[in-house]
Amino acid sequence: MLDFIYYPVSAILWLWHTAFATVLGPVSGLAWVLAVIFLVITLRAALFLPFLKQARTQAAVQRLQPRVKAIQQKYKDDPVRRNTEIQQLYKDNGVNLFASLIPMIAQVFVFIGLFHVLRSFDRTGTFDYLPFGRTATMTAEQNAATANYLFGPGDVQSFLHAHLFGAPLSATLAGAGELLSTMALVALPLMLIASVATHFTARVSMNRQTGATQLPFMRTLSLWVFPATAILGGALLPVAILLYFVTNNAWTLAQQHFVYRRLDAETAAEAKRVAATLANAAPKPGVKPKRR
Repeated sequence: MLDFIYYPVSAILWLWHTAFATVLGPVSGLAWVLAVIFLVITLRAALFLPFLKQARTQAAVQRLQPRVKAIQQKYKDDPVRRNTEIQQLYKDNGVNLFASLIPMIAQVFVFIGLFHVLRSFDRTGTFDYLPFGRTATMTAEQNAATANYLFGPGDVQSFLHAHLFGAPLSATLAGAGELLSTMALVALPLMLIASVATHFTARVSMNRQTGATQLPFMRTLSLWVFPATAILGGALLPVAILLYFVTNNAWTLAQQHFVYRRLDAETAAEAKRVAATLANAAPKPGVKPKRR
């Protein structure tokens, strides 16, 4: 049903794995690790401009909050007029709230696609508890001989045997069995990094919002519940998915820093321009202002 997502994600992952496998060897676990990391980088880079637009929209909404509150107060007994006036205010200032959701929606689709493609390397029923698309249960032999989207049987076997510091990329901490200690050494740091990055990403975003645009329960969810979920739920996720989370969250944190610095510089430059315009328009000391 979501093949329009699965095949493009699979294609990008296949291209990166092919590139790294050419250098590191087709059975290299590092080639798979780098393929997952560069898949995230590729897709997030493609979404940079929409994210920048989203950040600018959020900044514009922040600036318009006093005027929005004034409209809400003025038309508090007329909800239809109130909504019309607010929508017109946003339109006049180039604010498109729906367009600002595009990066978030796109990231959700990318995550679903990558999650499904990676879990589909193992169709033996091991990961049937995971979401985003069930696959027909196969024996280990059938699974190893069956292609996974653009990945041939050889690629499937390569992924199933790929390791990161001894931890299979297809394995989970909860199902590690005899490899529990090895899996813990790899999975726990990844889970912790993903959790910390999630917390600080939310903190940076929250710090740029005024009290009027913050919902207390969302602040709690973003700062504490979601990071905790990265740790608690991470035990059920394959190492390859944990790599996705770490890379994606690290990119988001770095992107926020870069974009917000750029926006702050633009705001400061605009403030200087406005101040200079007002200063030039004001009459010089001792000069009688011109009357029209």
